[in-house]
Amino acid sequence: MAKVINTPVTDQDIDDINIGDMLLITGLIYTGRDAVLPKIVSMIKNNSLNQTDINLQGSIIFHTAVSPAGIGPTSSNKLEIESNIPALAKSGVKIHLGKGDLKPKTIELLNEYKSIFAKVPPVSSLLTDNVISEKVVAFSEEGMEAFHELKVVEFPAIVAAAHGQVLSFES
Repeated sequence: MAKVINTPVTDQDIDDINIGDMLLITGLIYTGRDAVLPKIVSMIKNNSLNQTDINLQGSIIFHTAVSPAGIGPTSSNKLEIESNIPALAKSGVKIHLGKGDLKPKTIELLNEYKSIFAKVPPVSSLLTDNVISEKVVAFSEEGMEAFHELKVVEFPAIVAAAHGQVLSFES
């Protein structure tokens, strides 16, 4: 049975999630990948994020671009993405959505900041059906890789890293 997660996500929500859990996410999620996540982290470091409408407390970031063809996960273990995950988690992001395997140090830091990583099935056209609305909230010059805010209903994900543990498909 899937766990229903509504945004904003709380520490208690994270405590109740285990690796392998199927999530159905409803609420607002942000999108970001290679081009924009380093910019968001830069804004965190120079204290300018609070001058925007972006609120990372209890948020979810999906590692994707938004295009007319649909949305689908990109590899979260790309340097430009994974290297920014700890700073985003420390700043309040509770769930990171994407694909691929994260390094053990990243998993350790996710645990330290009460954040988790969930994998999203790469089925772009099906995922798009779960998006009710979308708008660019920062870095519109990045086109489909801009920082978007999506309103979603029952958006599926599988928890791949939580509480310092990693879901393994090896026998």
